[in-house]
Amino acid sequence: MSYRPAVARTDEARFGTDAFYASIGRAFVTMCAVIPILFLVEALDVALGPGTLDVAGGIIPHHLDGLDGVLFSPFLHAGWDHLYGNAVPLILVGTFALAGGARRFIWSTLTIMLISGLGVWFVGDPDTVVVGASGVIFGYLGLLFGRGFVERSWWNLGVAAFIGLLYWYQVYNILPTDRTVSWQGHLLGLVGGFVAAFLFRRR
Repeated sequence: MSYRPAVARTDEARFGTDAFYASIGRAFVTMCAVIPILFLVEALDVALGPGTLDVAGGIIPHHLDGLDGVLFSPFLHAGWDHLYGNAVPLILVGTFALAGGARRFIWSTLTIMLISGLGVWFVGDPDTVVVGASGVIFGYLGLLFGRGFVERSWWNLGVAAFIGLLYWYQVYNILPTDRTVSWQGHLLGLVGGFVAAFLFRRR
């Protein structure tokens, strides 16, 4: 009679295994399914009158009626160009973040949204409306970097570095600029990703 020790099964999802590639594939399909929802939301906003949903569901710093934007603003965008600019990076970083496990992904996403959204609400310009998924995108990037350090995962570090090289021109958006960009949301999203990596690390 032969048997396989239970400990051997813990490595099934390691880099290079069939389980690993299957996880990446499922995560990619899932993230691709999210993007059409964002386009439908933007189409609805245009149909109602450009900016109608943005004002109703965006983050309005320091205003109580803009606090619900913490949950809704990542699904809203200030026009098609804004959405196009976020769609591909969201698929890319979201795929690798989700491949680490659905439950961890959900909790990490909520953490990123809360830290980024609440942070913007507290420190943002009260005369602005903040919308867009870019805070979550930066959060996923921070999550991958954080997992690389916290879990000593060269895979996560490599992916985060590769994505950072692809979108290096966006990294400066975590610094204060004169452009109509919520650098606070980007920076706090990145911080939220690191926090999530620590809170929901594999033990």
